[in-house]
Amino acid sequence: MKHTLGGSYNPKNIEEKLYCFWKESGFFHAEIDKNKEPYSIIIPPPNVTGVLHMGHGLNNTLQDILIRFHRMSGKCVLWMPGTDHAGIATQNVVERRLKKEGKNKHDLGREDFVKLTWEVANEHHSIIIKQLEKIGCSCDWERERFTLDEGLSNAVREVFVELYNQGLIYRGKYLINYCPSCGTALANDEVEHEEISGALYHVKYKIEGRDEHIEVATTRPETILADVAIAVHPEDERYSHLDENTILILPIVGRKLKLIKDVYVDKDFGTGALKITPAHDPNDFAIAQRHNLEIINILGSDGTFNENTPKNYQGKTVKEARDLIIKELESLGAFLGKENIKHQVGHCYRCHNPVEPYYSDQWFVKMKPLAEEAYKVVNNGQIKIYPERWINTYNHWMNDIR
Repeated sequence: MKHTLGGSYNPKNIEEKLYCFWKESGFFHAEIDKNKEPYSIIIPPPNVTGVLHMGHGLNNTLQDILIRFHRMSGKCVLWMPGTDHAGIATQNVVERRLKKEGKNKHDLGREDFVKLTWEVANEHHSIIIKQLEKIGCSCDWERERFTLDEGLSNAVREVFVELYNQGLIYRGKYLINYCPSCGTALANDEVEHEEISGALYHVKYKIEGRDEHIEVATTRPETILADVAIAVHPEDERYSHLDENTILILPIVGRKLKLIKDVYVDKDFGTGALKITPAHDPNDFAIAQRHNLEIINILGSDGTFNENTPKNYQGKTVKEARDLIIKELESLGAFLGKENIKHQVGHCYRCHNPVEPYYSDQWFVKMKPLAEEAYKVVNNGQIKIYPERWINTYNHWMNDIR
């Protein structure tokens, strides 16, 4: 019998049949064998927010090379596959779909919205698995997991309770990055900073008992309602005649503000005076901790002004409140003008809406004791990092982690 070879290799004719043979024969499945050295990789679970891209192809190819090498070396090898529900990120994908149809999650209601979210997650999951199979990933498909599986959810709860019992998880008020659109806190590395056009607004704060005022420039005039102090540098000669018993009057609401002196203030920038709004700026929050200042939060979880503001501001968005503040400051003679600038503003990495510094109750992990152990096992050689030059980066993370 004669066989004629084609002019070029067509992978479609062989790869799918070969992969099915491998999979059906159980070549990827791992059984515990105490006589063999174990080797395992848990796949970094791709999010069901979308499908795999070229980066996933590279990453999973490298894992597959390691898995196949150690399997052929006679070890007991497990490559455990799975996908990540990705929570709010998946919700955003669904909301963007709805927006294209002129709808939102409130139009659907909770039950139908959750149902649609599961449909999107399952649709992406199906494509992801097919993609991994197409590039020949030798995963143990009998052990595939999803991050909302009951067993994994139980493990999360168990670890949370154990860490809490050990005093490593605690709850407290803190200034966080908050996305009003997603309704959730963000880690620092989840905030994307973008340069946008803005302005420096110059505002006059009267000094109580003197025919004198201090001029302050701010990019966030709407947060004036949460001011608790004015800060100047202790060596700034312009304010050497004022001591920390000096009281300033907050425009619009008339609240009395302290004058504080702190080396954080840049005396060479602008007027050298800084309004301190601890609940809405991370640097101001740090200053407030040093000087034991009151913290006034003027935002609700939906990003609108709350009951800590005058009634005509309550329920207003940040933009609406800013416009109203400027008008009121102008009518009081406290607005000294503005200058246009470019500045960096944090945006949510998921929905790309502006992020607000937000003072609220949050759960935290006490990082120092955990980081110390993680630092130790790498630097005593128990865990190896390749290439070794990344150890310095790792050490930096562990020493500065918060």
